[in-house]
Amino acid sequence: MARQNYYATLGVSRDASDEDIKKAYRKLVFQYHPDRNPDDAEAGVKIRELNAAYEIIGDPEGRRTYERLTFGETVADESPDLGLVLKQMEDKLFDEGRRELFAMLIKQVARIKSELGVIRSRTVEAQGYDTFHEQIVLARAKEVLGEFMTPEMDARRKRLLDVAVQMMVSQQVVGKQDEKGINALRDRFEHLFETGEWHGFAQALELWYVRR
Repeated sequence: MARQNYYATLGVSRDASDEDIKKAYRKLVFQYHPDRNPDDAEAGVKIRELNAAYEIIGDPEGRRTYERLTFGETVADESPDLGLVLKQMEDKLFDEGRRELFAMLIKQVARIKSELGVIRSRTVEAQGYDTFHEQIVLARAKEVLGEFMTPEMDARRKRLLDVAVQMMVSQQVVGKQDEKGINALRDRFEHLFETGEWHGFAQALELWYVRR
């Protein structure tokens, strides 16, 4: 999705081992270190790119999260459309939230049927007849989402959001020193992920819904 490919930045393949990534990073940092290139203004830029890439894929958990947040072939682009980069990340985070809650809830058939009972009652009360009313379903999702969260899910979401923000900083969608902008971006990403979870809830229930 993003225009910058961290594997390409470090000169390694996508299936490189963690040790290979570390070796490549050390070699390139040594090669481009400003002390070795005092007259090369690009050396500092290259070092920042290397550090940004290694900060994410040099960590096994960060690397797995990066894989979740990218899709298709990523290519280097001298002048990426930052609006498009941001939109793609937002879409990806929404979909990650949707898929995670759907995958978890679809295994809980008894809970799904119980939730459908609550929603059916509210729908009939609101409009006099039974349909799969998405707004009522999503409102219920907001009420009960916390009941489905586990410490493991919370940890995965935090890691996913951390890496997503890091990727946007390295893409210069938001400035590295722009603390207010970074916090606002993280809040927006968190809201989109949560909105995706609400839709994952709705999607799981819709599979079991039968109009009466």
